[in-house]
Amino acid sequence: MGYHGRMSALTMRLRSGSPELLALPWTEPLEKWSPEEVAFRPLPVGPSRHLVRFVEAGGVLYALKELPTRVADKEYRVLRNLEARELPAVRALGLVEQPESGNGILITRYLEHSWQYRRLFQRLPQGPTKHRERLLDAMASLVVDLHRSGVFWGDCSLGNTLFARDGQLLQAFLVDAETSEIHPSLSDGQRRLDVGILVENVAGDLVDVSLGLGRPDETEEAFAAAESVATRYERLWDELCHEETFGPDERYKVEARVRRLNELGFAVDELALEPVTPDRSTLRLKVAVANRRFHANELRKLTGLDVGEGQATVLLNDVRAYQSRLDQERPGSAPDDTAGPRWLTEVFRPQAVRAAAAVGPAADPVQAYCDLLEVRWLLSEKAGRDVGDKVALKALSSREAPSGAAAQLVVAEPPTGTFPPVRS
Repeated sequence: MGYHGRMSALTMRLRSGSPELLALPWTEPLEKWSPEEVAFRPLPVGPSRHLVRFVEAGGVLYALKELPTRVADKEYRVLRNLEARELPAVRALGLVEQPESGNGILITRYLEHSWQYRRLFQRLPQGPTKHRERLLDAMASLVVDLHRSGVFWGDCSLGNTLFARDGQLLQAFLVDAETSEIHPSLSDGQRRLDVGILVENVAGDLVDVSLGLGRPDETEEAFAAAESVATRYERLWDELCHEETFGPDERYKVEARVRRLNELGFAVDELALEPVTPDRSTLRLKVAVANRRFHANELRKLTGLDVGEGQATVLLNDVRAYQSRLDQERPGSAPDDTAGPRWLTEVFRPQAVRAAAAVGPAADPVQAYCDLLEVRWLLSEKAGRDVGDKVALKALSSREAPSGAAAQLVVAEPPTGTFPPVRS
């Protein structure tokens, strides 16, 4: 069968139809693709049951995974579903089915500025650190987000997760959905099963890292860290789902609950107050929360920037500080519809360019600016005065961020340093 005949036997579903992507040798098994014909990128791959390769086509970096067609089709549909629900997962861009081999090639977009957990742990000092705590929190938060949307992961582990800096936090992303199932909701039994798998897999991942780094004495600590993910999960799940009661003169509890949820990044979708006693002296509060985009949505309304929730939390504080300065100089001159666009043009864009240049050619400008704000604040607190941007930029450039700063995790990544979209 000639090349065109073999192409006609393919089934292709592509959400990005660039000529360069279409021109890849889809009729051949992935392992036979030649580096002379395909622009491979030599990026590290975590443990996988299937062949994964990274390919650049038309200026876009793709992750390609070859696996049996039935499994590939299921994973493609699950990832599309997760995207529609705005859950943190890699974005599926296509699926190519090869009838001759019975395999399919799943196409996802490479997650920019992301790290595997192994790379993160290689950069961390021994013992518990703030950075490791952020990673474990991110893992627990990801599973909570999935479970709230009825997603049973089935193989939740650090190895099936990528991490990206998000302000002073880490954001975890699901990258392997082979075993995932989507239901209208999950039972407590399904949740417990998934969390049990999570603890077991995270323990194995951390022990493997400790041994690989020549730290066998950290094995017991690895098991304790894995168990702590379950505790973090239950704490967050309870905050989101528990019901509480209060009296008529305790309405402040409603406001406090909403504030706690907003601080966690959740917008309240619906509040329900139900009487518990016939005389209505005791009420029950039920809260339904939306996705974790509260501060991101607020920043988008003010500036048009579309960024991560953690980044938005940092940037909102900067917008409000800038707005306050404008109002002090000229009272009434800085309403939201004026302060937001002015901050974007006069503060964020020029400073983000400088911060990204200080970090390096692979920098994410938004995260670089968040790092600049954090480093400037820490250095100013240490000095007892505002040290200014020049000192903070120099610290970023020389990798002399204060101890404990999230900016210490800055590393060289594939160059994709572009500004986020601005939406009206």
